[in-house]
Amino acid sequence: MVIDQQSLDRLEAMLDGGPKKIVVVSHTNPDGDAIGSSLAWRRILEKKGHDARCVVPNKYPYFLDWMADISKVGVFKEDTSGEIARFIGEADLIFCLDFNLIGRLEGLGSTIEANTRAKCVLIDHHLDPPAGFDLVFSYPQECSTSYIVYKLIERYSGLAMLDYPAAEALYVGIMTDTGNFSYSNLSADLFRAVAHLVEKGVDIPFINTAIYNGFSESRVRLLGYALNDNMTVMRDYGVGFITLRESELRRFRFLPGDSEGFVNYPLSIKGVRMSAMFLETRQFIRVSLRSRGDVDVNVFARKYFGGGGHRNAAGGKSFVDMAATVEHFRAAVREFFGPAEDDRK
Repeated sequence: MVIDQQSLDRLEAMLDGGPKKIVVVSHTNPDGDAIGSSLAWRRILEKKGHDARCVVPNKYPYFLDWMADISKVGVFKEDTSGEIARFIGEADLIFCLDFNLIGRLEGLGSTIEANTRAKCVLIDHHLDPPAGFDLVFSYPQECSTSYIVYKLIERYSGLAMLDYPAAEALYVGIMTDTGNFSYSNLSADLFRAVAHLVEKGVDIPFINTAIYNGFSESRVRLLGYALNDNMTVMRDYGVGFITLRESELRRFRFLPGDSEGFVNYPLSIKGVRMSAMFLETRQFIRVSLRSRGDVDVNVFARKYFGGGGHRNAAGGKSFVDMAATVEHFRAAVREFFGPAEDDRK
């Protein structure tokens, strides 16, 4: 991946001229890549003399609580003082990381859009970024936003400025968004970047344990329940899906991040090429989609659930109840993949 020199020059011009107030914002239900890329980029901006703050719409998963700079992440939904909104209103620059549609940030999006003075810069790897950003670093072919930030740091400040907390944050982002280096979009240059992060002191066994072996007992029991009671396999289509209603989440004392990775489990079944998870919230049903090979869930999500994402990882929303959502999904699968024998549970 090569950072465009003209874009880099424009970025440097935006950051020149003395300290700036900068907001680094990421998406609703922030994951490891959103948090990792944001923390690392904030740290570099701070080292460059700017007043930079990370903001997310709602709480990040509890299994990221151990990260070195996690206290630097402001949660907009939990800010009763209005301090975050005031800082956003005064910001000179707003960096949008790991998402490309400000309108999907709920109340935080409205607050950002109210600041018509600040320049907005996109750093992201999702498909089809819209117009409206003042500067765009968009690389949909790359595995994670954290890897893009690593390459941007390399060109903007030099890797000598990359200290341990920033390296740790970038590794978390890269590792989680590649499924612990099991998805596509892996390259030799990516592994060279990871090797450099290890040279900075990143402890891979510790991070793996902290993220993948630090769940609550309730989360583990929820996973068992979801797979045993709520997983359906449409074998003739090679599709599996999981449903979780709000009442079931309450039963297992659901916390943000508890369902992370659930959608991948049906893909471990031989013959399954696409999986989905339907997570009920008070406002809508969140739809997560994953696939292997040539099955393009970005197209599926856009066509049937008003969403999008990547070829093998996408999502959307449904605004009808669970039964109607599942029926819509079944019909969509039949249309998308073509005729097949009756599916069975």
